[in-house]
Parts: sequence; C-alpha cells; structure tokens
Amino acid sequence: MQKAKAPSTPEFRAEAKFQRGSPQKAKLVLDLIKGLRVEAAINLVAVTNKRWSPVVEKVLRSAIQNAVYLSDEKNLDIDVDNLYVKTAIANEGPRMKRIRPAPMGRAFRYQRRISHIIITVAEKKKAEPVAAATSTEPVKKTAGKPAAKKTAAKKTVAKKSAPKKAAKKAVATA
Repeated sequence: MQKAKAPSTPEFRAEAKFQRGSPQKAKLVLDLIKGLRVEAAINLVAVTNKRWSPVVEKVLRSAIQNAVYLSDEKNLDIDVDNLYVKTAIANEGPRMKRIRPAPMGRAFRYQRRISHIIITVAEKKKAEPVAAATSTEPVKKTAGKPAAKKTAAKKTVAKKSAPKKAAKKAVATA
C-alpha cells in the first residue's frame, strides 16, 4: 500500500558558480537572509556592507525570476509576495594554487578560494486554523502534599548547612 503524499510546495533555485572569494565570507551574508521573506531579504542585502552583498542580491533576484517564469510555464499559482528564502548555501569550488616568492630563492604556496552560491526560494503556506481540541477527560487536581515535602526537604538542607557555616566562621576568626 502506498501512502498518499501531501502536495509539496515547489522550490525555485538559482546558482552563481565560480565566484572569486571565500565561502566562509559568503556565508556571513547568506546567514542574514535565511528564512526571511524575499522582499525583506533583498532590502537587507542591499544595505549590508559586505563585498558579497551584490553577488547574493543578484542570485536572490534570479531565484525570484525563476519562480515567476516557471510558475507561468507550468501554470502554477505562485504568489511572489509569499515567497521566502528556504536555503542559502555557499559551497567551496576549486582552489587556485598560487606561488609567492620568498627570501633566498624559496617560494610559498597559497590558495585562492572560489565559491558556489545556491539560493532556494519557496512559497510559504498559509497556516490553516486548527480547531481547539475539547477533552472529555476531567482535569486532575494536584494535591498539596508534594509541595509540603519539598519545603520540608529545603528546611533539612538548611539545618545541615548551618553547622558548616558556623564552623567556617570559627576557623576564620581563629
């Protein structure tokens, strides 16, 4: 027997491959927009003062345009105002190995990092109102006895610690 799958929301994605720059620095900008509505994400990226901001904004706008185009092609009912950033990932691309001259004829190797940026947007489903569940079971009342036991336990702890404090004071004064 096969279970009926719930209708999944379509996801629209855009990629920017082989971008010069460290994925670690790109993730700083991408972490800001994860989970935000696309309008708020574009506004946030536009005012962010990072070198990666224009690249992330371009990829985000591309993902939105992909959503508009594919919804027209496949006759999907997509509301652009209801889109949000589902995932924003910066993967590492191939590294460029370079050599820097060093003293006494030696050379130091270093690596230029390259990143792949992937942004996925999806439509946020409207929350359906959940009916309040009415319970037929009576509500159990709590007895006052456990609370009395707790306070009694605290009193015994206080009594036990009192002689230790007095002993410490006697040692300190001596």
